[in-house]
Amino acid sequence: MEIKIRIDGVDHKAQAQMLKGTLWLHVNGRTLTMDAGTGQKSRKKSGAGGSSDTVVSPMPGKVTKILVNVGTEVAAGQAVLVMEAMKMEYTLKSEIAGTIASVGCEVGEQVVLGKTLVKITPKAE
Repeated sequence: MEIKIRIDGVDHKAQAQMLKGTLWLHVNGRTLTMDAGTGQKSRKKSGAGGSSDTVVSPMPGKVTKILVNVGTEVAAGQAVLVMEAMKMEYTLKSEIAGTIASVGCEVGEQVVLGKTLVKITPKAE
């Protein structure tokens, strides 16, 4: 379901879904989960999670579009791929500016939580 949340005084649209006692919240390329029974945050994953030079799968799902190729220059916040999970579509973005070093998935591939999908070589400053 689509919901509206306020972060630091700014309203954002987010997707929320309850699965097996876990609330999944997807907003601005980030995924947060919370145990519905305890209210404890169970994990926080980002569309560019792990470290800022990798884009990892924030949840199990299917890669539907790859928007970059090896050698493509990307800006911080630029969309790099789209995946489908829980009957919703999620655009994953780069957290840093740089050059695509590798793409570790293919369109149509089912990926697991935490799989490295894209590696980025940071832009030299």
